[in-house]
Amino acid sequence: MKAPVTVLTENLNVEPYASAFCYPRASEAELESRLEELREHGVEAVEFAGEASAFNVPVLGKGFVGIVVTAQLSGKRVALKIRRVDADRVGLEHEAQMLAKANSVQVGPKLIGASRNFLLMQLVDGCLLPSWLGAHKEKGLVRGVLSEVLEQCWRLDNSGLDHGELSKAPKHIIVDKQQKPFLVDFETASVDRKPANVTSVCQFFFTSCGAVARAVAEVFGEIYREEIIQALRRYKKDRTRENFDRVLQVCLA
Repeated sequence: MKAPVTVLTENLNVEPYASAFCYPRASEAELESRLEELREHGVEAVEFAGEASAFNVPVLGKGFVGIVVTAQLSGKRVALKIRRVDADRVGLEHEAQMLAKANSVQVGPKLIGASRNFLLMQLVDGCLLPSWLGAHKEKGLVRGVLSEVLEQCWRLDNSGLDHGELSKAPKHIIVDKQQKPFLVDFETASVDRKPANVTSVCQFFFTSCGAVARAVAEVFGEIYREEIIQALRRYKKDRTRENFDRVLQVCLA
């Protein structure tokens, strides 16, 4: 992994940082426009560090919509999502609205600011759930983290917000150093479809054949998939707290 580099905002027009800032293709006009937009947010510097890479520059994450880096704002470190030039959406405002909705029920990193090309939010200092599970095998600790994820999903369901990516969530759950899980990346979230957060994340954790489900099974022992499926069916039909508590019971016994 490459050494972290901190670049002042006014120096982001220097390569290779300019290309990472306007990934995957930089133009002078786009670069100047984005620099002005970033200055309006008050961002003082950008830290290029992380396990992902954009033009051989280390970053926290790289997806189909954006590049995520660490930024310095008013002397504090925050997460900065930068819209890709070739993204299939014209701006990050929708994602900001969905994150604000999640924040209203105490879910997700705290939204700080947003504009067409940038989303500023709380920096979660931790690791993705698959890596966390690889390093933590104590049943009580794992139960506590998974229970909190499910509680957050329950609150999202009740709020009418569907995350949309929790059935395949290896990059959408981060556990911080205080062992608190965060649901992240609300770019495909919606209030226009029926929420399925609890059922999706339970499938991901307990009834799929993926690496995370296998890691969970190693900690909990035998997983009673049919019992879980039946509890999820009842919950899906009637999203009451009683039915949700039954899901918790059968999943995390």
